[in-house]
Amino acid sequence: MFSSASCLNGSFLDKSCDKHYQTSPKQSGLDFSLVQGAFRKLAKKDKVLTEVEAVVQHTLLPSLNEEPIGVEGLRVYLVLPELLRVLHKQHRRTDLTEAVAAAILKLHPDKMQVLVDWWSSLKLSVTTKHIRMWKKALSVILTTTHLRTPGLKHLFQVLDHLHRANQKAGGTHIVPDSSFCLEDIEFNPMFLEEDVKLWRSLSKQDQTPAIFCRYPFLMNLQSKIKVFNINAALTKNPPNNRQRTGMWPFDMFLVAAPAPFFELRLRRASLIEDTFHQLSVAYHSTFKRSLVVYFDEDATLTAVYKRDFFLHLFDKLLVPESGMFMYNDNKTLAWFPAMPRVEEKRYFLFGVLCGMALYNNNMVHLPFPMAFFKKLVNIKPSLEDLREFSPIEAGSLQYILDYPDDDVENMDMTFSVMWGDVAVELDPKETGKLVTSANKKEFVGTYVNYIFNQSVEVVFEEFRKGFFKVCDMDVVEFFQPEELRGVMVGNENFDWETLKQNTVYEGEYHAGHPNIVTFWEVFEELTEDQKKAFLLFLTGCDRVPILGMNQIRMRVQTLLNSSQQHFPEALTCHSLLQLPIYPSKETLQSRLIEAVGHNRGFWNE
Repeated sequence: MFSSASCLNGSFLDKSCDKHYQTSPKQSGLDFSLVQGAFRKLAKKDKVLTEVEAVVQHTLLPSLNEEPIGVEGLRVYLVLPELLRVLHKQHRRTDLTEAVAAAILKLHPDKMQVLVDWWSSLKLSVTTKHIRMWKKALSVILTTTHLRTPGLKHLFQVLDHLHRANQKAGGTHIVPDSSFCLEDIEFNPMFLEEDVKLWRSLSKQDQTPAIFCRYPFLMNLQSKIKVFNINAALTKNPPNNRQRTGMWPFDMFLVAAPAPFFELRLRRASLIEDTFHQLSVAYHSTFKRSLVVYFDEDATLTAVYKRDFFLHLFDKLLVPESGMFMYNDNKTLAWFPAMPRVEEKRYFLFGVLCGMALYNNNMVHLPFPMAFFKKLVNIKPSLEDLREFSPIEAGSLQYILDYPDDDVENMDMTFSVMWGDVAVELDPKETGKLVTSANKKEFVGTYVNYIFNQSVEVVFEEFRKGFFKVCDMDVVEFFQPEELRGVMVGNENFDWETLKQNTVYEGEYHAGHPNIVTFWEVFEELTEDQKKAFLLFLTGCDRVPILGMNQIRMRVQTLLNSSQQHFPEALTCHSLLQLPIYPSKETLQSRLIEAVGHNRGFWNE
């Protein structure tokens, strides 16, 4: 049976309602419960299973036609993955899996399209099992060898076809994108760096090796972040030309060999004005350099200033007084205005700043709805995104969708709406067009599209241009919207116990030192807001990196030449706490609370 494609194609047919007679480019005619039942029985017969494995690899696969007559000849490609699932459960080699992948990829494009259509119509449970099977083989190869073998590339490509089929499926057939992710694979940084270089240097020709970056849907978040950072490091501009840096009035002359940095020399009292001016006169090509920030006349080169810059600048830009954004009813989320009150160029420069923050690994305050991050990765915002920004507005639109069709006309609603204090005709061709049962979905879709796209088209496009002057679009699009939000903004999963467990003690300090024991007693008694203030004091950010508190490794050492009158100090770029030795718990508590509540003493000295 397993030596003949015809036998396999004629087996396991769905005979309910004669469905096998309805086999078409959209329907395989297979009954997967029969397929899975047969292979479960086969799994119990180890010797027979070994013989089947050999027959399939050495007899069946070489006999397969790249362009079989009729679509029935493609059923074998749905049956064989069920055999592979059984083999994987017994921890057999991946040779046959790689061979089946190669056979699938040899199919004529028209036949391949039929197979993709069949995949897109599979039950969710079947698709999920197939994805797991191909992923398992891929994981075995990636964890046992870093060689870019043809088999590795074939597995990448088959999963790519499955991913495209899944995107096409829609409705209840869609498997979450996370199901494709290789969550448990931790890639060697050297492998990823080589991968990024190959991805950047080679075209998508068939003879190129297996390149992981071409299949970002397989990457876990940790890998995506590493690839982003590797790409950023590789694209920083070298100091290879003579040019004006544009940092007026601090640097007005040509320099012989500019440093590989983008420098901002700012006055604390004029933070926004200085920043926007210096960005506006700088060469755009220099935005990709590592950012260095100096304040006032202080020439100290420190990452602390960079963190303080992003922290305070974004706090100032994202308040209503800046005039750049509109806000939802409770002032918790911002959005781009339909009628901007500031010049369009500011949105370009705001985009540059957001790009610089991401490019230089700084989380920033961005109180925008998910729609903001969706638009950055070219995903269309939905009614659900409006629900996040304006629950009342979204609720009203949902009410219209849910309203009985026969009564919609009685609501006496038109396509004339108000948004951001602007009167809008959603259908300019028909002023005052009535909302009916026939067009209520059109009305809701058009309204949501107006809010998130049409009304902000000019200013958001300026923002996008600025953002992608710094970050490479093709790498940013590796991220899902919720991942991009997490990387740029962080999260609020405050696992304080992990912070304590990961703390490193230096000098005379150790976990059992009386001052350290007292410190943690005091810390545990702080309110949640005080703990967040301590995190800000320690790291320059009051949120947790997207990969979790494990990414923060606090170091604690004594503050040299200090007394009980001194306050704790922190170096945010190193997450270093310099803690004086105090004579009592009360003194430590008082000094710590005052230190973290002092707004770090940076802007208001």
